[in-house]
This record gives sequence, structure tokens and C-alpha cells, in this order.
Amino acid sequence: MKTYVLKTEQKIPIGLDEAWDFFSSPLNLAKITPPDMSFVVTSDYTADTKMYPGMIITYKIAPVAGIKMNWMTEITHVADKQYFVDEQRFGPYALWHHQHHFKAIEGGVQMNDILHYAIPYGFIGTIANKIFVGKEVNKIFAYRNKAIERLFGY
Repeated sequence: MKTYVLKTEQKIPIGLDEAWDFFSSPLNLAKITPPDMSFVVTSDYTADTKMYPGMIITYKIAPVAGIKMNWMTEITHVADKQYFVDEQRFGPYALWHHQHHFKAIEGGVQMNDILHYAIPYGFIGTIANKIFVGKEVNKIFAYRNKAIERLFGY
């Protein structure tokens, strides 16, 4: 199984507390996900629910041609105002391990994401990643970057 890695960095002109409050709330993920993915958190959380190790989050998402599917992730690690990790437990990937890192810098916060993912179906999955999936993952993160800029500036 081939594993792919995507690393992103973004500077956000807000304080570390505000950044952590926003990104550690599962419901805010919908605000930075492309609308054409029809992303909905189906877990019974409120807007003030914050992530914790062991937290299970379920979603409905339509990543391809409007076809809806269920996705489940677990928050496996949390270091307050430093990082958290979400890992897929059920969904479209053979592997999804997403690290979110936050660091106070002059003028705001530096956010770094490190995503390791793999596609199921062996050789067919490798081809699918080259043709479609890799581009979609990059598109999602590019949208997310722009959405964060719209929400917080820069």
C-alpha cells in the first residue's frame, strides 16, 4: 500500500487561544470544507464541544459526483494549544492520519498540517490517486487555506 504525504503551512493573524478554539471544535470543520462536498457533522456535538483524545466524530460527505458516504474519525492525540491528530476509523481511505500543529508567532499563529493517507485497492488505488484523488485532496486543502483567509484575514 503506497502512502502519500501532504504538508501545508499557513499563517493566521489571530491569537493562539482563538485559533485553538476554532480548530478544536469539530463543527467548525464544515466552515472550511468545500461546499460541493456536502460535508455535515452527524455526531451529536454542540458548538462549544472541544476535541479530546478518544473523541469519535462522524460525518456525511459527498467527495465524488455527489455520492454521499459516511466517514468516522477519532481524535487520537491532543496537546492543548499545540496539536491534535485525527485518524480515520471508517471511510474512503485505507489510511488517514492528519496532524494539526499550532505555534504562536509574531503577528499570529503558524498552523502546519501533516497528512498521511493511502487509497485502498492496491494498484488501482495508486492509479486513482494519480488521476483523481491526489488532486482532490490538494483542492480540499487549497480551499481550506482560502476559507481560513476569508474568516481570519491575510
